[in-house]
Formats: sequence, C-alpha cells, structure tokens
Amino acid sequence: METRRLTREEARRIVVRAQLLDAGRPGDVVEVAAQLGAVKIDPTAVIAPAEHSILWSRIGYAYEPGQLSKAVERDRLLFEFDGAFRPTSLLPLMLPLMRRWPRRESTRQWLEANDAFRRDVLARLRAEGPLLAVDIPDTAQLSRPPDGWSGSNQVPTMLDFLSRQGIVAVVGREGRHRRWDLAERVYPSNLPQLDDDEAERLLDERRLQAAGLARQKSPWTPVGLAGEPVAIEGLRTSWRVDPAALAVLDDDDGGRVAFLNPYDGLLFDRPRLREIFDFDYVLEQFKPKPQRTYGPFAHPILMGDRFVGMLEAAVDRAEGILRVDAVHEFFPLEPEEHAMIRAEISELAQWLGVAIAEGRR
Repeated sequence: METRRLTREEARRIVVRAQLLDAGRPGDVVEVAAQLGAVKIDPTAVIAPAEHSILWSRIGYAYEPGQLSKAVERDRLLFEFDGAFRPTSLLPLMLPLMRRWPRRESTRQWLEANDAFRRDVLARLRAEGPLLAVDIPDTAQLSRPPDGWSGSNQVPTMLDFLSRQGIVAVVGREGRHRRWDLAERVYPSNLPQLDDDEAERLLDERRLQAAGLARQKSPWTPVGLAGEPVAIEGLRTSWRVDPAALAVLDDDDGGRVAFLNPYDGLLFDRPRLREIFDFDYVLEQFKPKPQRTYGPFAHPILMGDRFVGMLEAAVDRAEGILRVDAVHEFFPLEPEEHAMIRAEISELAQWLGVAIAEGRR
C-alpha cells in the first residue's frame, strides 16, 4: 500500500485541529484534557497561569477557572500528575508505568535508604490526610541537596516520588500548594487492569491523538507505531498520523486567532514546530535582557495554521489593565488580520476582567 503524502498546509491543519485550535471550540475542560492528554500547570502569570490560559485559548470566553478545580477536586474527571492536569481516562494506561518507576539507580537507592521516612509519610497521610507537604515532618535518613527547584526539606521530594509510583496523589490545592492523600482514596477503585504492552500501545495512540501528527522516532512526541505512516512534502523523516485526523482532513471549518501560553503543548515539540510550521520558537524567560527579541514571556500568535507574530503583554492587577506593549509581526499583516488580533486581545481582556492599555505597537 502506497504511503499517503501530505502537503505542509495539510500537516499544519491536522496539528491545529488535534490541538483544538481550529474554529470549532470545545465545550468544557474535560473535553480539552481528554483530547490534549495533559494541561500544563505553571504559576507564571504574566497574563494568566498556564493551565488557565491554555484552557481559555481553546474554550474561549465561556471558560472560568472554577470549572477546572471542580473537574479535579469534586468530579474527579481530571487528576494532577507530574506538573499537569490529565483526564482520569488515562490512569489505567499510566498505572503500569508507575509500577515500574523508578528506573534510575540513584533514585532507587534514595528510596531504599529512606524506607523508614517513606513509611512515616504514608502513615501520616493515612491517619490525617489530605495534607500539605508542610504538615508532614521531614524524617529523611538521606537528603538530596537543593537543586534550584526544591529546597532542603525532603518531604516534597518523597511525595513527588510516591506519586510517580501511584502510591500517593494530589487531591486538590490551596492556592499554589498541593494537598496530598493516599492514591487509593483519590483514584477510582474500579479501573481496568492492563498489562505493560497494552498500556504502552494505548498511550502511544493517545499521544498521537493529541499530536495529530508526529515523527515516528521523536523523543519529544513518542508515538511508536501508532496510527498510519505518512510522508510530508519536503521532509525526509518518517511520520505517523492519527487515522481519525486524516479522515476529517477535508472538513475544513476555518481558522481563528489564538494566543498560546509559552508552556502550551503545541509548542513543546520544537523540531516539529520548525519542520511543519517554519517557526523556531525560543522562550526568552531565562535569557538575559539584551538577548531578548520579543520579551521574556511573549505569547506566540497562531492565525489559522500559521504563526504570524508574538504578543508582548502583561496584566497589571493593581491598575486593572492588560498592558499590550507590542504585537511583533513576523511578516507584514493585512488590515483584516490586524483587526482579528485586536479582537482577540479584546476578548482576552474581557475574560481577565481588565481594561486594555496599549504601549508601543
């Protein structure tokens, strides 16, 4: 059977639709998480925290932050794991991998050396949970040195490791702080049991569903042999495509403007971004100021299936304004394209509940 060939434009349309960034908006946060597989959590709120701006960029004005906490904490349709909110439907696929964690020898040695500490943490949660990390004493026998992300307290590290093993879980949050409990009291008890091979195969399929299109041997978007092989004009690498995405390729309902949070999943696979979208994205947050081009936390602007510029803006809550410092254009835009971007900025300000103050353009 001859391999299907796609144009770059067709490849971009498949990716944009898979990421729910086409004209047809999803209805709620569970639908978004089920399709994307993960909604990244990050507290950087230059405009809004990542999890909220990612959901707003899909759902639009109908999204309210309370919908996310309800889906996680009350309805249990989403769960928090490894810095992202994920659909509970993924849990059966992930648990076999959790049971095999960790693979790194240094991590195994740390857990073995801290077995008594581990039992202390679990006993405290069983007796008193749900708890914040600060409510659990640090009784570690062996400490890991601070690494810039975690301090000297070993409790957050132990909780993180136990969550990766599927033993504890995040039950909710108090502000930005996670509340922990035993996984058996958080995760559903009637989940289907999958063997390792079946779970890995289904995970590959779900990753391809979210990506729409991925290189067959990509470390950024590992999909194995899920889907179907496909070739893309001008690219030599082998690709896999989601058959469901291919089936509706010609059902084009048009595009729209979207401002993407720098931690948006569409931006994660940088090689795919360059090859298909001709977009070499660099997050300037950690660059020295003289080396920045667009601003430390500028949001890429997607228009249809093209990246057309960067939105440099920030919310000033004290003043109640969205300060728009610049719309950096990658190439000259038409008047109607400017109007589309201005309309989306207006929608963003209304969703944030602030006015717009324009700086340099």
